Amino acid sequence: MKNKVADFIAKHSLLSHDGLHLVALSGGADSVALLLILQQLDYRIEAVHCNFHLRGEESDRDEDFVKSLCKQHNIPLHLIHFDTEEYASVHQVSIEMSARELRYQYFEQLRRDIGAEKICVAHHRDDAVETLLMNLMRGAGIHGLTGIHPKNGAVVRPLLDVSRQEIEDYLRQRDQSYVIDSTNLEPDVLRNRVRLQLLPLIEEIYPGSTDNIARSAYYLSEAEKVYNAYFCTQDSLSSLIISRSSLSSSPSPLCSLHESLSPLGFNRTQIEQILASLQGESGRVFTSPTHTLVIDRQSIIVEPVREPMKPLVIPEPGVYCLDGTAKVRVEQISTGTRVSRDPQVATLDASQIHFPLTLRPVQEGDRFQPFGMKGQKLVSDFLTDQKQNILEKRRQLVLTDVSGTILWLVGLRIADPYRITESTNSILQITYSTT
Repeated sequence: MKNKVADFIAKHSLLSHDGLHLVALSGGADSVALLLILQQLDYRIEAVHCNFHLRGEESDRDEDFVKSLCKQHNIPLHLIHFDTEEYASVHQVSIEMSARELRYQYFEQLRRDIGAEKICVAHHRDDAVETLLMNLMRGAGIHGLTGIHPKNGAVVRPLLDVSRQEIEDYLRQRDQSYVIDSTNLEPDVLRNRVRLQLLPLIEEIYPGSTDNIARSAYYLSEAEKVYNAYFCTQDSLSSLIISRSSLSSSPSPLCSLHESLSPLGFNRTQIEQILASLQGESGRVFTSPTHTLVIDRQSIIVEPVREPMKPLVIPEPGVYCLDGTAKVRVEQISTGTRVSRDPQVATLDASQIHFPLTLRPVQEGDRFQPFGMKGQKLVSDFLTDQKQNILEKRRQLVLTDVSGTILWLVGLRIADPYRITESTNSILQITYSTT
């Protein structure tokens, strides 16, 4: 048992003999075995126990046991008490999730405080099998079918290569006692039902299936490494453009979309709908809690959801800031000044303009008379002619005068009635710049 754990630690580079490591010690068979094996392997360890006060006298019994065990083996022990039910009520999460959050938050804080390298937890092979089966029933993809990984940041799992039976045999041979959490014996939650009912039935139908499932999880975890190397991880805060042609030539368009879009909050059903929509007309929009996606002519375009821009009122010439992201400079210049050709600069006949001006996003039904045209045109149609997608249209700004008449489609076209002519004797120049 000791050698098997030592080999697993070495294979996955989980622990160093030079560093200090925390061991999460509940008092159950798994954590007790982990503590004793790591001590046998001469690792520098300290134990940490959380009393969640969820099982009355049992919780206090567990605390007393781990105190005695650590004292017997001369292992430093850190103890903490939590009001788990209060935490669950305040944060509106389940008791199980509350205990998990409290536990790992404390472990990490303690690790930093005492300068420990790793947090050792006692998940074993059967736990990994249970996790795989639960994820399989939930319809997980490849990432959910790899069981439990040997390490996750500072958290490591040295017992993942041993079974629950091996752990119990090890403790029996050492005549080492441990405590039993009575809630683990009640088939009232999914994991307990998988452990107490499903796995025994699977073993009865096909002896050795637990070992085979664990082996499959290992093979899948190796395949996952190849999979991850193929797909670049998408930044959950970023914008994204996916070429429709490159997607269609992918070995698995669905898989490619899933790896690109799931980090951005799009769920499995949406991703399947997005893929199906590629066969239809462009322009369909999908939203996640954090991002908006539009199917454009040649691309799938994804951008973070932005707060709607508040209209900026410009009462007179001057410099104005827009939501900390842009600046608008409005100034009168002489007629002898050379007119800028910068698309972010508009030069207008000042005599035709009446303050206050307003800078705002395009609204439905907006119309204007583009420079060089005699009639009016819907702004939305003009933007379509400019090949703008829906997201670009939503971001498009217009500058209006006191009557609401559009003077400038910012960055694109001024309105013809306000152009500079030979009779112009005063020019209003507006410069829009992003910061």
